[in-house]
Amino acid sequence: MAVESRVQPATDVSGRLLRVALDYAALLKPKIILLLVVTELGAMIAAARGWPAPGPLLGGLAGGAMAAGGAGAINCWFDRDIDAVMPRTRRRPIPAGRITPTHGLGFGIAVGLAGVALIAVSSHVLAAALAAGGGVFYVFVYTMWLKRSSTQNIVIGGAAGAFPPLVGWAVVTGSLSPLAWALFALIFFWTPPHFWALALLLRRQYSAVNVPMLPVVAGQARTRRAILAYTAIMVVVSMVPVVWLGVAYGSASLVLGSAFLYLAWRAMRAEDGPSAMALFHYSLAYLALIFVAVAVSAVVPV
Repeated sequence: MAVESRVQPATDVSGRLLRVALDYAALLKPKIILLLVVTELGAMIAAARGWPAPGPLLGGLAGGAMAAGGAGAINCWFDRDIDAVMPRTRRRPIPAGRITPTHGLGFGIAVGLAGVALIAVSSHVLAAALAAGGGVFYVFVYTMWLKRSSTQNIVIGGAAGAFPPLVGWAVVTGSLSPLAWALFALIFFWTPPHFWALALLLRRQYSAVNVPMLPVVAGQARTRRAILAYTAIMVVVSMVPVVWLGVAYGSASLVLGSAFLYLAWRAMRAEDGPSAMALFHYSLAYLALIFVAVAVSAVVPV
């Protein structure tokens, strides 16, 4: 019994520390970071026409993840009031009371700055500046300004999510190229149909917290038409990298984009939740797969 009494408190402490660590990790929005890292890695491989050197590769990916994660944590700090109301977000660590707002903010700033510094010392200052710029844009332009004030919040503010390919390219080359900007544009035009599909499903929640997402202000029909329009633009933009990546990329882009366009058209015609849900989930797979196509086509051009 004496042994059990000594072991049990240690087990409890370990469990509490693990739960705290998981809560802080959740502030970084790891699912979003994973997708951003895929786009950054695809751009890195394309820039190097193969695997980059280990130091810049690991430093760039880890630093990029930290910079984006830090911005995500600051977003959680700023949005804690509306997160506490929305069922989708009220279990997040800050609105649920498991992490104090001050600690969450400090953690986000520290992680973000550490990520920018890691990129600077492992590769290039330009890449670090771009990572910092993406974080600043996400926090100040999207989170603090546009999200609660404009139906164009995700159109303009969503550009923050398009920075990782620029960061990845600059990590490898120390500069930017037209292909890097084409990949930026691809994500820029991907973001509205991706996020508006989710906003259709959560329109009542956004309405309850007075966030002017397009479905709340303009209605579902107009939003579904806008999704189709932006998807069509995205498909056209996605073909631009063919100039540098060749036919193999073009074929993959055409197949993936056609499926996206079909789902957007179906979501406009069906006007139901399942079609919007299918579009949202496919959009996640689309972005990952198109950047896999970028990387493979750069290494094995056809």
